[in-house]
Amino acid sequence: MTYASGFAALADPTRHLIFERLRDGPATVSVLAAGLPVSRPAVSQHLKALKQAGLVADQAEGARRVYRIDWSGLNALRTYLDGFWEAEMLRQMEERRFG
Repeated sequence: MTYASGFAALADPTRHLIFERLRDGPATVSVLAAGLPVSRPAVSQHLKALKQAGLVADQAEGARRVYRIDWSGLNALRTYLDGFWEAEMLRQMEERRFG
């Protein structure tokens, strides 16, 4: 997974919302779909896109699949964003140092 595929997957508002729901912990498609204006099959397709982007992993539990955040994929996004944070911190330190 690259940070670009993660950002692209999260650019869709429905995928973003599904991903945010997983912040509370693993969930099935039915739980994730509750209250959304899309069908369960549509939620499954969004989860497939999030999985392909490396942001979601799934595991079979009996006849259903349970989805969770894939922390290694999320870490790729964090590493990318941390680069901006680190660059800004260095810039501010230099600015204070040299006025």
